[in-house]
Amino acid sequence: MNLLPEPLHPAIIHFPIVLILLGAVATLAAAFWRRHHVPAFAALLLCLGAVGAWVAVESGESDGGLLETGTPQRETLVDEHETWAKRTLAISIIAAVAAAASVLAGRWSRISRALAVLAAVASVAAAYCVYETGHRGGTLVYHHAAGVEVAVSGSKDQNTPAVGAGQLGGLKEGQRKNDAE
Repeated sequence: MNLLPEPLHPAIIHFPIVLILLGAVATLAAAFWRRHHVPAFAALLLCLGAVGAWVAVESGESDGGLLETGTPQRETLVDEHETWAKRTLAISIIAAVAAAASVLAGRWSRISRALAVLAAVASVAAAYCVYETGHRGGTLVYHHAAGVEVAVSGSKDQNTPAVGAGQLGGLKEGQRKNDAE
């Protein structure tokens, strides 16, 4: 019994999204409020977000082969999505390292504060990269049906094989069957 979903990428991408966005908010707070373990909490969120971003990038590269080749516009979006995902990973690592260094340098307040500000700036940049990555991924799924499987209508039984949206070819909207039916 396999407990991991197939494909893995769409199932796990929401973890780094949430962790990086919450980490950015916590890091902004930690840059100004250095009490009650706020800096450590921010560093933890950003470190987990960076690890999650790495897993998301790796799963995206391995699951990317599951997409059928499509239009040049779709292939451009896939490339842009991958580029922004790698930017998100790189900047989230910088933010996580700066936030962790800020916590470790807590004894030296000026150095700690400078690292906290660097972490805050980097985490906001990482949050923006998350937005850009997600926008392109959402466009691929919702406008180009990348990776979407639909059942072909014409059969009343539940065992109708699902095919990739790119394989539907010239079927009209009325000839497609939603998964909810």
